[in-house]
Amino acid sequence: MKFFRKIRQKLVVEKKIRNYLLYAIGEIILVVIGILIALAINNGQQKRILEKKEQTYLKGLKTEFQFSKLKLNELIGVNRNNYKGAKKIIKHISEDTMAITEKQFSELLYNSFVSGISFNPNNSLLNEMINSGSLKDLSNPQLRMDLTNWISTLDDIGKQENELALQREKVLDMFRNNENSIRTIFDLAGVNAVLDLPQGNQVSSNLHLLDSQEFENNILTFMLTTYATENAHYTPLMESLDAILEILDTEIKE
Repeated sequence: MKFFRKIRQKLVVEKKIRNYLLYAIGEIILVVIGILIALAINNGQQKRILEKKEQTYLKGLKTEFQFSKLKLNELIGVNRNNYKGAKKIIKHISEDTMAITEKQFSELLYNSFVSGISFNPNNSLLNEMINSGSLKDLSNPQLRMDLTNWISTLDDIGKQENELALQREKVLDMFRNNENSIRTIFDLAGVNAVLDLPQGNQVSSNLHLLDSQEFENNILTFMLTTYATENAHYTPLMESLDAILEILDTEIKE
């Protein structure tokens, strides 16, 4: 700096105004260039920080959605098994020639209605990003849109699952009276061993339900709701999940 001041003083003394102005302009340009370089370095650092943050989010989201896919696949399997079991019951109602034993009927009832279904995806990171406003840190606009739609779609899934649970309960309610026996189902379907319960003293038959119009109506409604749950809700949800995972794979830098 002392060197530059000496040059300026020498130029002024020698009254070389034109040269001084040129030097001053050059010095200003150097300062501006220095500022621009500093800004570029800072912007580059900020960009790298944001990219690192985005990659952390992307990898975390991929882990969450992979886990959610496993859950959804398992749930589809349970739902499909319930549908198939209910369908077998309807066949026994519709076709008189298809004899069924009390044990077979108990096993069908237990396997078809023991499992309720509810999709609980692992959305802890996604919810945190939405609540903190960090969703905007994802550079892919399609991914941001798909993630937002995913949350709203889950609300519709929940409503459908509630309807399915209601139809399942209507079937189970038929065993909460003196005419039918849950104990018979437990005894013959092997549930007593699992729950460590003693065997019942007598077996009360539930086979008369195959002649019940109410029972048939409830089974058919349950089947219809089960079918709609998979085809109108779970299948599109799985397609959305796969689309999100595909985008995540393209955005993640190894």
